[in-house]
Amino acid sequence: MEKREAKRGRIVLVPIPAQGHVTPMMQLGKALYSEGFSITVVEGHFNQVSSSSQSFPGFHFVTLKESLPESELERLGGIEFMIMLNKTSEASFKDYIAQLLLQQGNDISCIIYDEYMYFSGAAAKEFNLPSVIFSTQCATNYVSRCIRSKLNADKFLVDMEDPGMQEKVVENLYPLRYKDLPISGMGPLEHVFELCREVANKRTASAVIINTVSCLESSSLSWMKQKLGIPIYPIGPLHMTASPPASIIEEDMSCIEWLNKQKPRSVIYISVGTVAQMETKEVLEMAWGLCNSNQPFLWVIRPGSILGTNGIESLPDEVHKMVSERGYIVKRAPQLEVLGHPAVGGFWSHCGWNSVLESIAEGVPMICRPFHGEQKLNAMCIERVWRIGFQMEGKVDRGEVERAVKKLIVDEEGAGMQERALVLKEKLKASVKSGGTSYNALDEIVEYLKTK
Repeated sequence: MEKREAKRGRIVLVPIPAQGHVTPMMQLGKALYSEGFSITVVEGHFNQVSSSSQSFPGFHFVTLKESLPESELERLGGIEFMIMLNKTSEASFKDYIAQLLLQQGNDISCIIYDEYMYFSGAAAKEFNLPSVIFSTQCATNYVSRCIRSKLNADKFLVDMEDPGMQEKVVENLYPLRYKDLPISGMGPLEHVFELCREVANKRTASAVIINTVSCLESSSLSWMKQKLGIPIYPIGPLHMTASPPASIIEEDMSCIEWLNKQKPRSVIYISVGTVAQMETKEVLEMAWGLCNSNQPFLWVIRPGSILGTNGIESLPDEVHKMVSERGYIVKRAPQLEVLGHPAVGGFWSHCGWNSVLESIAEGVPMICRPFHGEQKLNAMCIERVWRIGFQMEGKVDRGEVERAVKKLIVDEEGAGMQERALVLKEKLKASVKSGGTSYNALDEIVEYLKTK
């Protein structure tokens, strides 16, 4: 990573202002910076990476003038917010690119934009600049979005009343069924399909970089290559192919000391990401179930993750007492170090794509508790394709929690999942070594950008 070469030109990165998308974008930026490219990061007004710019020496950060404030996210909801963000950001992004070309000379090698920041394509077209789409989610989700982009909302609702249609496999992409397409809990269906159409439109982009691994999603990647007609570069997991940047959020390292005192592969690690929220009753049922399982557990309960409370401090005394006997709670955990710790035997996850890749990379099987969107698709792959975990569906009940933990950590069925997870771990390690698929794909995209 430290082999920085002669200046090659400027890469403009346009991340979506969400932690799960920012992290792999910045990992990609570090990989390209190490190859001699100058890096400019264009941000909105919230979740700014520049607040921790010391982690990215040499990067240049710019804030778009007309970006939507965070308050609009709650008012509009995620889908409509993204549609509106793209409409309001297009003009100011064009202005910025025009200024950059004047100030720096024609040194922009490429605009690499998150698939959801598709307004970037208009500037690339106007100034005749190369552009590349970056997908931070799984290839199967990209495929499902392309499928949804062709659907009519009203007709789809009628069709999905037919059980046969629900179980129908999507375009020979077994085991992806129509009922697996992420649509529920995301707002009005017409807006979901509108966003899918916009994101599926490759515009003038000449390639897609995707944070996945060929051995995990070969059929979906083949589908993308055939349908899009442009090169696809699966370069993941980016936390392995590029040196991971320091966390933007302060983490509690005391949990590592606690893990050091636990038996090998005995601990269940629980984290539901940076966005998801749970009801207090659900948290209490989880606490009882975890304690009744008699397995040690490390639980991340971040501020704001429990509805109507201030987090850990607001939990009843009974929870604190139960946890102190068998578990350990932190507000933030160094997830890569936790998953790589020999004491961790399972991961209760919301199934965000970064977490999935990090878990597979350490050979840790999963209990899947997806909340919305592509998380459900990831959980389907974990359970039905790779068979390295299973889903917890319906209401959280202490008995179900206890059984799930024992199934994963203690039972023979869980041992089989762990064996398969360890096999995948070795495949991922091979993919990022010299000659591996992800290693070669990263080399190819660097060579491609050098010619621009």
